[in-house]
Amino acid sequence: MPRRSRSVTALLAVLLTALGGCTLPAFAPEGSAEPVGGVPTVASTAGAAAHWSPCPDVPEKLIGRGAAGMSYDCATVAVPRDWAQPDNGQTYDVAMIRVRSTSQKNRIGSLLVNPGGPGGSGVDIAVYLSFGQAMGGLPAEITDRFDIVGFDPRGVSRSSPIKCISDSDQDASFGADPDPVSQASFDQLTALNKKIADGCGRKYGDQLPNFSTEQAARDMDALRTAVGDSKLTYLGFSYGTLLGATYAQLFPQNVRALVLDGAVDPTENYVESSETQAKGFERAFGNFTAWCKANPAKCPVAADPRGAITGALAKAEKSPVPLRDGRKATPGWIFLGLISSLYTESGWTSLAKATADLARGDAKGIMELADQYAEREQNGTYSNLFDANLAVNCADTDDAPTADRVRELQGQWRVKYPMFGAPLATGMLPCTYWPGKPDPYPAGKANGAPPILVVGTTGDPATPYENTARLAGMLGTGHVLTWEGEGHTAYPSTECVTRAVDGYLIDLKVPAEGLRCPAK
Repeated sequence: MPRRSRSVTALLAVLLTALGGCTLPAFAPEGSAEPVGGVPTVASTAGAAAHWSPCPDVPEKLIGRGAAGMSYDCATVAVPRDWAQPDNGQTYDVAMIRVRSTSQKNRIGSLLVNPGGPGGSGVDIAVYLSFGQAMGGLPAEITDRFDIVGFDPRGVSRSSPIKCISDSDQDASFGADPDPVSQASFDQLTALNKKIADGCGRKYGDQLPNFSTEQAARDMDALRTAVGDSKLTYLGFSYGTLLGATYAQLFPQNVRALVLDGAVDPTENYVESSETQAKGFERAFGNFTAWCKANPAKCPVAADPRGAITGALAKAEKSPVPLRDGRKATPGWIFLGLISSLYTESGWTSLAKATADLARGDAKGIMELADQYAEREQNGTYSNLFDANLAVNCADTDDAPTADRVRELQGQWRVKYPMFGAPLATGMLPCTYWPGKPDPYPAGKANGAPPILVVGTTGDPATPYENTARLAGMLGTGHVLTWEGEGHTAYPSTECVTRAVDGYLIDLKVPAEGLRCPAK
């Protein structure tokens, strides 16, 4: 169904909210809903030019209309299921949309975009970004010089989507206690994760390794050829930075310019990455509580924000607030709403109000935040965002901890990161039981690549700022741009950030070393 009641800015924020780093607790739904907006099914083969067809129905179904002065064309590219065996005849279809401004001049080429996740729709974000900077999209300086090309990576939304878990199991996993203290409760959570993993294994079997980041990065080179570019220009947010970094290592000679905003650190192992996110969310929560206390007019729980939320979680363990749809606002759903609200500074006001309402027995606000993050529809169905998230994360992971190790870390991290440590530990359980063989991505230099711009936000919860310099250093050609702001990802948040990124994308001008853009 089209989401016509919300602004483009809000929809773009929702998309990036649900697409954090790659280790958050995420379980994949079976969801009966179809992907939003069709894409022509006639595919070009890898290495061939794309066959574009007009698709104004895609923005129409997403938000009710297309942007003024923009045209929308769609295509699919058939890519090998396994790039190690490209000629065996088995393929996936990768869906793309091309947004072109009617005022375009001095065209440079295509700007390939991805919102992250893993599991996020690049088709969707290309539509949102087409509405211009005033509505949270790309500035005219970019759309006047580039075609904006979004793609759904293999397994995601319109691109041979992976679906292997029921809506009821998805509800159970999101609603489960994020920090099960008793051994019996922990065992129930592990059993649910094993059930989910076994179901995906039965349905997809030997295909599971094919959903790895490296396979998707190789697809990106086929897309570069399909759109007719000799070199790739790319804007990747969040997990999209990992896709971009992997591409740079595999195809350094094919890079024109990469903007990696909200960096994932590929050098961290699975446990280290989860702990990094625990630190990031704990810091962001501290920033929220400080804002709340300083702005009591906007924050009805300003007297004790942390206490209000921890109290709500504790109360929900014994007597969760019921909802009209039959669900109850359990600690799992409340925690998901908390996670959702921390991705953007604008979400802080919603969290404060939702927490106050919850104390009065009204769970509507906190559940709306949770459902926004989970992409759960009112009829109880889900998109395939979190199936793809699970499949990609686990295909990439060759060092998932055992359940006993997760249990140990749960206790340790609960002390170190009181709000987020234990849930981020138990969030590693899905890959503990994953049946597919791993296909980990590379983590090294992009030798031969031109300068790559890595953008970091000091208050980013999902891809903490510390990752920025680490990714830039790992690639060897990375240059850091810092935004001293809050929330997940930076571009195009302020004039300073926008000017620096636009200059790099258009003129290949690397921002001054050490440039730090102010919050406002």
